[in-house]
Amino acid sequence: MGAVPEPRVLAQVSELAEGAPAEQRGALWRLAVEQRQLDANVIRLPPGARVTAHLEARLDVLLYVIEGSGHLAGGGDAAPEGGAAGPSGQAHEAHEVDDAHEAQAALGPGALVWLPHGSRRALSAGAAGLTYLTVHRRRPGLTIGSPAPVERAGGEAACLSHRVCVECGRLAPETDAHYCGRCGTALPEH
Repeated sequence: MGAVPEPRVLAQVSELAEGAPAEQRGALWRLAVEQRQLDANVIRLPPGARVTAHLEARLDVLLYVIEGSGHLAGGGDAAPEGGAAGPSGQAHEAHEVDDAHEAQAALGPGALVWLPHGSRRALSAGAAGLTYLTVHRRRPGLTIGSPAPVERAGGEAACLSHRVCVECGRLAPETDAHYCGRCGTALPEH
């Protein structure tokens, strides 16, 4: 077992946001400490950009708006308990949904949003863009072990390019992933 890491300041969020061009999209910062139980990212959406509606089946996510404005579309609740913005938490079969008719909650600096696992959610940035922090339990890494039996149906091997993040190059381990678990960028359409 390795040494326990010491608490320390990882970044100055105001400096991350100030140094980013207004049109930059994606992760401005990622928690990259080896011995960690959490994943955290500072994400920037340029003005008018969207994270299309999707479902995160496995992880609860905490989202904190740092600067800018935008809207959260969720499972139908515009004002859940405590008046905070967030989705209803209802699980849905579809992983991509049309969010044009979903309830929307305004997001601004200081908004703290809980995105429960199994809920669908979409984000859209306002005229000034949207910069936010996401925190969730770390996704388990790939392990080395005996391969699971594979049923061969013939033909060529499946292309995995739709699971590779164009922003950071991470291969999504989930076959149904729509967003990069590391930086939050939408994965290419399949």
